[in-house]
Amino acid sequence: MRVLAAMSGGVDSAVAAARAVDAGHEVVGVHLALSRMPGTLRTGSRGCCTIEDSLDARRAAERLGIPFYVWDFSERFRADVVDDFISEYAAGRTPNPCMRCNERIKFAAVLEKALALGFDAVVTGHYAHIVEGPHGRELHRASDEAKDQSYVLGVLTAEQLAHAWFPLGTTPSKAVVRAEAAERGLTVAQKPDSHDICFIPDGDTRGWLADRIAPATGAIVDRDGTVVGEHDGATSFTVGQRRGLNLGVPAPDGRPRFVLEVRPRTNEVVVGPREALAIAELAGRRYTWAGADPVASGVTSRDPSAAAGVDALRPFDCHVQVRAHADPVPASAVVAGGELVVRPVEPLLGVAPGQTAVVYVGTRVLGQCTIDRTVAADLLVAAP
Repeated sequence: MRVLAAMSGGVDSAVAAARAVDAGHEVVGVHLALSRMPGTLRTGSRGCCTIEDSLDARRAAERLGIPFYVWDFSERFRADVVDDFISEYAAGRTPNPCMRCNERIKFAAVLEKALALGFDAVVTGHYAHIVEGPHGRELHRASDEAKDQSYVLGVLTAEQLAHAWFPLGTTPSKAVVRAEAAERGLTVAQKPDSHDICFIPDGDTRGWLADRIAPATGAIVDRDGTVVGEHDGATSFTVGQRRGLNLGVPAPDGRPRFVLEVRPRTNEVVVGPREALAIAELAGRRYTWAGADPVASGVTSRDPSAAAGVDALRPFDCHVQVRAHADPVPASAVVAGGELVVRPVEPLLGVAPGQTAVVYVGTRVLGQCTIDRTVAADLLVAAP
């Protein structure tokens, strides 16, 4: 099998490529250049895709004895990930750029090019597990739950899973991977993991956005529309934020208030008590299934009352995860009215439009949606 190994310059992708070589496949390493002006050096664990990372990837490929190339995806990354990130914040949403990168770059643009060049699969160092299930390939959580990355892979489709390979999925711990890298003589064995948004390596998302979205002063309002303060730019706020609100009118009960909603059209930031952050329902129209859909998988059935041609399913039990490092919580899900609608058994705190909700059945990733709307628990209870 001809395999393209995506090599970030980190220890995980290097060991994944090494295991592909050990398996007897024809392996070619590739590093993705995602910026025309990458940083020269990393700062500890901040950032990735720097010149240092490309050099580390090249050294690992040389150690493994495989061909190595650098592919320039900077323009597509800018359009599909960076520009999307900016436009989502401008629309008052909270995007996840890692999800967009996996969806549109690593497992769309790269896979498309790899298949065109005659490769059979793309190998990455993600901690996730692909299982050959009774209804086709399934994406599952990694054996090491602490390092599990199945959440950020929830955007993969059945076609993409058919050409993906995650050799680290059944590895019991990251320590095992580092020890293996050291035994192989890979210089990245103890290299720190990268964190934060790769194109904002200093971690100052608010400052980075302020340079790209012209800030304008506006009102901070309570849920009833009462003006309680003023802000310097609505896009600087995210749902769940408490600090930096600069409220001129204290809450009647004296308790702190949190950001509940960002309204870019009116340039308003809505605040309220912590309990108002409890979300009882979330939904999104941009949903996909990771492998066979719930009906083909036997998880649920179609709703016979739906109109012909309408994609509607009966409710089914699942778990939902709304952040990469959040715990999955029990929920029920249904496809109705063109949306994937998820209702957690217990309300979730601080869920914002633009985030990704990944739905699990056991350890299996069933699918995901980009959240378009949420319903607060107190409002859902109060609804007739």
